[in-house]
Parts: sequence; C-alpha cells; structure tokens
Amino acid sequence: MTINEVIDQRLGAPVAPSHGKLRPLGLREVTLRPGFWQRRQDVNRANSLAHIEHWLEKAGWLPNFDGAPRRGREFSDSEIYKFLEALAWELGRRPDPALEARYQAVVARVAAAQEPDGYLNTNFGRPGQQPRYSDLEWGHELYCYGHLIQAAVARARTYGTDRLVEVAIRAADHLCDVFGPDGIASVCGHAEIEPALVELYRVTGNDRYLQQARLFVERRGNQVLDDIEFGRSYFQDDVPVKSASVFRGHAVRAMYLASGAVDVAVETGDDALLDAVTRQWRNTVARRIYITGGIGSRHQDEAFGEDFVLPPDRAYSETCAGVGSVMLAWRLLLAQGDPAYADLIERTLFNVIATSPSDDGTRFFYTNTLHQRVLGTEPPADQLVPRAASTLRAPWFSVSCCPTNLARTFAGLAAYIATCDDSGVQIHQYAASTIRVGEIALEVDTDYPASGRVAVTITESPAEPWTLTLRVPHWATEATLDGAPVSPGLLHLRRRFTPGDTVVLDLAVRPRLTAPDSRIDSVRGCAVVERGPVVYCAESVDLPPGVAVDALRLDARAEIGDVAGGVGVTCRIVEPPESPWPYGTESPDVIAAEGVPVTLRPYHDWASRGPSTMRVWLPLA
Repeated sequence: MTINEVIDQRLGAPVAPSHGKLRPLGLREVTLRPGFWQRRQDVNRANSLAHIEHWLEKAGWLPNFDGAPRRGREFSDSEIYKFLEALAWELGRRPDPALEARYQAVVARVAAAQEPDGYLNTNFGRPGQQPRYSDLEWGHELYCYGHLIQAAVARARTYGTDRLVEVAIRAADHLCDVFGPDGIASVCGHAEIEPALVELYRVTGNDRYLQQARLFVERRGNQVLDDIEFGRSYFQDDVPVKSASVFRGHAVRAMYLASGAVDVAVETGDDALLDAVTRQWRNTVARRIYITGGIGSRHQDEAFGEDFVLPPDRAYSETCAGVGSVMLAWRLLLAQGDPAYADLIERTLFNVIATSPSDDGTRFFYTNTLHQRVLGTEPPADQLVPRAASTLRAPWFSVSCCPTNLARTFAGLAAYIATCDDSGVQIHQYAASTIRVGEIALEVDTDYPASGRVAVTITESPAEPWTLTLRVPHWATEATLDGAPVSPGLLHLRRRFTPGDTVVLDLAVRPRLTAPDSRIDSVRGCAVVERGPVVYCAESVDLPPGVAVDALRLDARAEIGDVAGGVGVTCRIVEPPESPWPYGTESPDVIAAEGVPVTLRPYHDWASRGPSTMRVWLPLA
C-alpha cells in the first residue's frame, strides 16, 4: 500500500488508530456550524494565525531557519511546527489560496534548514553551538522533531504527500538511525516524539517508526537521563511507565508521554501498557485535578502536586497541559469507549481551552489560576512577557507554547466531536455540527452550553438499522431523551432511521453548587457554582464599590438562578478587623446580617472586561 493510499483512509483526524473500540471522525466528516466552538474556530483562523505568524517573525524564531543569529529558547523551533500544523488543519477544513501560500512559504524556510542526513534543529550542531544531542535533558531536539512530524501528519491527512511530509520523514529516519536499538540508549527530556512517531507509522505504514516509539516508551523510567533539582520524576524518568500508579512531574511532559504510550499500546497490542496508563489516568482524575479540568499545582516545575494538593490561588493549570489532557483522554476514549474520558474532555475544553484566549484571539493565558488576589496589569500589545508572569492575557511569551498549541487544537477541533464503529455513530461533544459517515448524515442543532437541548436530525440513512449513541454527562443528573427520563452514561438508540427523524436530548442545564473532597485542605468549607459543564466565578468588576472578592461568603441556603449575563447568588460580606497578629482563639470576622446579590460569570470569560480580582471557590457563610 502506498503512502497516499494509506492517507486516503484517514479523513483529517489528528489521531487515527488502526484498531480500537471506536474510529474517530475527521474534518471531512464533521463540520462545526454556528455556535460556541465555531466562533472560537473562526477567530482562530481570522486572527490568531496571523497574530502568531507576526510574533514568530518579530521574536526571531522563524528567521532562525534562515541562518540569522539565533534567538529564542532551545525549543522555539517547535512553535513554527505547531503553527504549520494549525495551518494544515485549517487548509484541510477550508482551502484558501492565500493561506496555502503562507503555509508553503514557511515550509520552504524549514526545509532549507534541514541537513543532508535529515537532522533539523536551529539550536544545535551549527558553528558556535553545542553538538547535536549533547543535552538530552533540556535540549528538546526530539521534542521539536515530534511537533515537526505532527505537522506533517496533519498535512498528509488533509492533502497528501508534500515537501513538509518529506522533511518529516527524513528527520524521522535520521532519529531512528541515531536512537535505534544500536544507537543512543536514551530519551528526550520532554516527551512528544512518541505519539508523533506512532502517527507517522499510521500514515506511512513504516513499522520502523512504531518500533522506535515503543523503544522510547520502554526506556523511559529507567534513569537514562541525568538527575536534576526537581528529581527524575520531572521527566517521568523515575519509574517505568508500566510501574507508575499516577501521573507525576511536569504536567505537559506527563500528558504527551501517556498519549504516546496509549498509541504504542494500541498498535502493538500491549494490554499491560494500556492498563497502566488507564490506572494512572483514573488515579490522577480522582486526586490531582482541578474543578476546571486543569492540571498542575506547582509553579516551580509546572508539575503535578501530591494527592489532593490543589490550592486555587496557586493553580498552575498550564494551557498546554489542558491540551495534552484532551489529547490523552481522546486516545483512551478511542481505545476503550468509556464516556468518563469524554466527560473530562468537555470539562477541559470549556474551562481551560476556552479560557486561555481573549475574545479576539490575540492574547492568551499561559497559566489558569482559580483565584486572582490582586489586580493585574495588561501588557502592551507589542511586548513579549515571561511565561506565567502576566496576570492578564498577554500577546506573546518568551515561552509561547500555549498560543500555537491552542491554534492547532481549535483548527482540528471538529475531529474531537464524534466517532463511529460497525454499529453506528457516537456523539461525544455537543456542538452545532454536521456529521457525515458512509450512508449516514446527521445535523446537530444546539446552543450548548447556554441550554441543554440537543436535537439530532437524520438527513441521510441506510435502509438497515443502525445505532446512534449519545453521551449524558456525569453532571446531568436530570435529563430526558424524547421526553423520557435518562441517567448519566451512554444512550444507545438502535433502530431503522429515516431522513427527517429527530432525536432530542434535553440536559437540565441550570446552576448548581459543587462541594470539594474534604481532603482538599485549601478549599474546605467552600463551594463552586457550576452550570452544565461550565465553572463560574466571582469577579471584582461585578461587586459593589469597595467590596473585594475575598470578602464574599456564599449563602448556600439562598436561591441560585440564571440572571442576565451569568448566575445570580446571594453573598454576605465579611469585614475582617485590622490586627497586628493574624491568629486567635476564634474568628474575629464581622459578617453582614443581610446578603447582597452577586452575579457570577463563566470562568472562561474572566478578565475579559479589564483588570479584576477573581475567585472560583467561594467560602460558605
């Protein structure tokens, strides 16, 4: 089978396993229609891509490929590759000659920098630079290859073989020569090459790439990297993947490694490896994840904290870690079909991925705190800021992995909506969309998450029966299907559908209070207001003059309901007295007898109206 013949079987999906419980539907099979996610996808195409390209030039990261004096961090090459991946998905979604020309221009600059043996990196191996592969702990060379290959996979699955695909194949062949069974017996300090190599195997059919990915996964955890101040767990090099019980260390690294491990397990039939990642996922979700779906509670190493150490004001919750979490949960969903994975994807999409970019797609949160204690300062539009240093969305960072990661995610988002199997079609995420696979075509009409009504209309159907599967999210304890009560989980509707048939799922999307596990010390005695999959927060711009968000005490006995622009709650105001010593035998706080109405806003919209303080977890009165 030729490369193009393999490509033709993959209809524009970022992940395309050769087998598993479910088969993903790609960009040629799922199209977003006007609604929550199409708005963000359109802003990404219209604004974010040009903004990113401008900064790649301005910061000097693209000129690095032209031989200019090198600028940027050691991993800056990867941002060009993620940008190319975003362009590839966008061109696959909706071709455009001008966008194609921009893509080709960047590819030409990348290709010109590749060495004859396939090596490609602007930070190593040139005169005055460190030798190739001399700093595997921090050099990110294989990490950059991973993003190069994923960009090429996106192009291959939306267009076919082109110059970028050829560049990526030469680079992959080179690294297999250097890091194969008889080569350097180590791994990259930042996992990413593993899932990329498996996808390249799936595109080309070349088993060499799969075996190299397997080798990298098996080496990890055997102390092949030097120890560092954060410990080898930072690289996930402390314990072999099959022996670990929970995700630990640098959160993005952990997600990328686990994604690659799932890919290797699925393609090699390694059930023990798949079971190990599943175990780690379940333990992490039970103990180490924020209410938003965000991961990572330690700033110093952008890492997971210990079990139940989830302080809201110290939430790192890096945007890229949210992207990685979606990548991993999607792979597990395809392999096993458990709706719990789709539940987490939904939570992360609405409360991490949607939170990071500004409304116009030109500013971004690198980290996603759950409690902002002081007013932030908006960086100038032409200023590059240190990562996580901005308390408001910033136009660009010295480490700008998040804007490009968001760009490729939004561009390919339709490929995370639905799947199929031999029995029919499964819808995992609710968005206004058109779904077409084989003889089946569906129209999904919804303004979710504003409301919970999801109408699925059959527009084409074969004569024989097939199964439409819908997910009832875990939070939807009240839901109906065509008027009949249903419970959280999967609904399988098998029947002989005819064009014009409509199925209506109605989820009770209304405000609710959520309490934390009592072992999360930092938010004991607090509650969160959620509405459907969306987490809400209090912002200072919505409070009476002189009232701080930290003075709010939520009255859980008062009515909670929808109001214009958000959710209405009642809070009492605390007035802590000034004291020379912040401890005593009892709380000296003075709590107002009468409550005041407060409007809570969707967390993903916070800081959209200028500087504000904010908190998600509200202490109870």
